[in-house]
Amino acid sequence: TAAPWLGFGPEEPTQEAGRARTVQRWRGLEAVPAGWGRSVVTIGVFDGVHRGHQELIGHAVARARERSLPSVLITFDPHPAEVIRPGTHPARLTSLRRRAELVAELGIDAFCVLPFTLELSRMDPATFAHEVLVDRLHAAEVVVGKNFTFGHKASGDVATLTELGRRFGFTVLGLDLLSDHDITFSSTYIRSCIDAGDVAAARAALGRPHRVEGVVVHGAKRGRQLGFPTANVATPPYTALPADGVYAGWFVIKDRSLPGAISVGTNPTFSGRERTCEVYVLDVNEDFYGFDVAVEFVERLRGMERFDGIEPLIEAIQRDVQRTREILS
Repeated sequence: TAAPWLGFGPEEPTQEAGRARTVQRWRGLEAVPAGWGRSVVTIGVFDGVHRGHQELIGHAVARARERSLPSVLITFDPHPAEVIRPGTHPARLTSLRRRAELVAELGIDAFCVLPFTLELSRMDPATFAHEVLVDRLHAAEVVVGKNFTFGHKASGDVATLTELGRRFGFTVLGLDLLSDHDITFSSTYIRSCIDAGDVAAARAALGRPHRVEGVVVHGAKRGRQLGFPTANVATPPYTALPADGVYAGWFVIKDRSLPGAISVGTNPTFSGRERTCEVYVLDVNEDFYGFDVAVEFVERLRGMERFDGIEPLIEAIQRDVQRTREILS
C-alpha cells in the first residue's frame, strides 16, 4: 500500500493543536485497510483546496468529530475532464502531494485518491455509491457541495445521493458554495485569475499564495551574466503558471521560504521562445540545481517587456528587486 506517486508511504504524521496525528493516504479502494469502520466522507477534485473547499472540508471534519468517526476525503487522478474529453485537462492548481498536505492541515484523517478511468466514469450513481461509499468506506455521512454531481454523464446530484443514502444507510449534507462580494470561489475562477496574472485575487480566493512546484534545472545562465542569477524551475505538465510577467513571491526549498523576484515568460529581450519560470532569490548565493522547490506568487509587478539593450533591462530588474523587498517586508 505504499504510495510512491506522492513521495511517501500510506501514513504520514502531521501536527494538530500541539499533538501528533497520523493521516492515512490511499491510492485506490484496494488500499483501504481491512476492517475499516464507519466514516464521514467528502468527495471532489479539490484542486487548489481554496476557501470554498476549506469550508466544505471543515464541515466534514466537524461532523466526523461529532460522531467520533474518522473523516475521509476522496479526490481523483487524473482530472476527470482529461479522461472524459482527452486534451481538455485544466491547468493544475495543486499537485496531489500538496493537496494531501493541505487537507491534512484541515484535519482530514484519510486522503483517498481514486484513479479516474473510463470504467469509473461509466458507473451509474447507485453503483458508485454502493461500491465506493458503502462497500469500502462504510460511509455514515457524506458532505458535498450543492453543485455536486456524480455517476455516468453526471447523472447523479445531491438529491440522487440523498435518496441513495436512505437506501444504503448514510446521510447527506449538501452545502451552499462559499462566496464573497458576488464572487463564488471555485477552481475555475482561480484559474482565470492566474491566467490573467492577477495573483492577488487568486491569493484572496485560495487563502494563501498560489504555488507551483518543480525541479531547478540548468538554463541559459543569462541572469548570472547580468548580475542576477536565477533558479530555473521546470514545472510538470498542466501546471497553472501565471500570465507572462514579473512577480514578487517566495522561493520555497525544504523548510525555508526565501524572498524572490519571479519572471514568467519567454525572455523577449533575448528572442526567447520557450516559456520559463525563473526566480532571483534575494540575498542568497547557493546552488539550487537538482532540488525540488516551490514558487509562491504574491503580487504582480509588471508585464513582460522587451528592452532595447542590456542596461535598460538591468535597471528594470533592479526596480523589480526593490519592489519585491518592499512588498514582502
